[in-house]
Amino acid sequence: MKEDFLHYLWKFKKFSCSNLKTTSKEEIKLYRLGVHNVAHAGPDFFNALISIEGQKWAGNVELHIKSSDWYAHHHEQDSAYDNVILHVVWDDDIEVFRKDNTRVPTLQLRDYVDEQLLDRYHQLFVHSSNHQLPCKSGLNQIPDFLLSNFQDRLFVERLEQKSKLIMNLLSNYANNWEAVFFMLLAKNFGLKVNGDAFLSLAQSFEFSVFRKCSQDQTVLEALLFGQAGLLENESDVPYFNSLQKEYAFLKHKFNLDTRNVLPFQFFRLRPPNFPTIRIAQLASLYAKYPALFDLVVNTNMLADFYRLFSIEISNFWKNHYTFSKESVVRDKPITRQMVDLILINTVIPIRFCYFRSLGKNTDEAVMALITNIQAEKNTIVTRFEESGLVFQNALQSQSLLQLRQNYCDRKACLKCAIGNYLLNQD
Repeated sequence: MKEDFLHYLWKFKKFSCSNLKTTSKEEIKLYRLGVHNVAHAGPDFFNALISIEGQKWAGNVELHIKSSDWYAHHHEQDSAYDNVILHVVWDDDIEVFRKDNTRVPTLQLRDYVDEQLLDRYHQLFVHSSNHQLPCKSGLNQIPDFLLSNFQDRLFVERLEQKSKLIMNLLSNYANNWEAVFFMLLAKNFGLKVNGDAFLSLAQSFEFSVFRKCSQDQTVLEALLFGQAGLLENESDVPYFNSLQKEYAFLKHKFNLDTRNVLPFQFFRLRPPNFPTIRIAQLASLYAKYPALFDLVVNTNMLADFYRLFSIEISNFWKNHYTFSKESVVRDKPITRQMVDLILINTVIPIRFCYFRSLGKNTDEAVMALITNIQAEKNTIVTRFEESGLVFQNALQSQSLLQLRQNYCDRKACLKCAIGNYLLNQD
């Protein structure tokens, strides 16, 4: 038994309200259960209205697993608990008193909760393994409308979380949307392994420097490869030497510093995901579209985004994955799968924030775009699919990531629409 389940039982009145009595056998009638206090210190429910032995009381309600938790939490010393009119507990193991030594009426809730509800709670939330979905066996029972509405809510929650990083970056970079977009896009190009390194690269110089360099693709490549620390060795490759020379000029001109740039990883990456290739693609993209942010916020159709991110990598990288070794000639475009990840993780979140900052509601446009993108494939999605659910678009797969990370992994099943539905099935 956990205290959040006790809060759930009280908040949603999941117990028999007939013949309620205190542990001292006084009759209780409930008129108002109170407002759940989830954000502030003090009693768990404010402004309740009850009667005890016919005497009405207005005040607060405090919940504990055991009555003795009142003393364990030192409530007898805290004046914030002087107005507690009812102590709701699962196990009454001791009589409790307020700071002024008056007795606090106590309700032992376990005497009034249905055994079947307790069995479902233990089955779903207590006995489940950390490596399994607590509700795995019941997922195929969830009505389509409930699942769809919950997925929409989860996706918006995920957008709101991503918005926090965007807003923090904006506050640190004088509300420069173009600069922040570049940083987030660079992070996205690094994917999971090199995301932080790419972000540190994008933050290692003024965006004004980047804009000046983007007028020439070779200069832009010199800036990015140089700041990434990938031009420090000696080489007899002409392309490498030309970048190295250009970077030496840029470093002196703009007083560039690489001390805060994180190291880039090549180990266990497929060659198309090598940081060298991703940097070359990023440079090609901005060399083609210096005002990329403006294009992104004014593009709406998925097909247009695919065209926007269709770039041609510079000639050297068509037959190289690193500076030192030649390979078979390949175009190495930004794949559609990569564009989908860019849209999901960078474009949609920053458009969401940008248009909200202008007072525009673009939720419908966001939903239309995300539902046209194919669902991601990862271990979390696969695990839900093994439970009988089918996912067709990125809104659904993104909602699953939010569900797993913020509900399942935290065992926050009582805050989950799926958990609540299964808990209340007869």
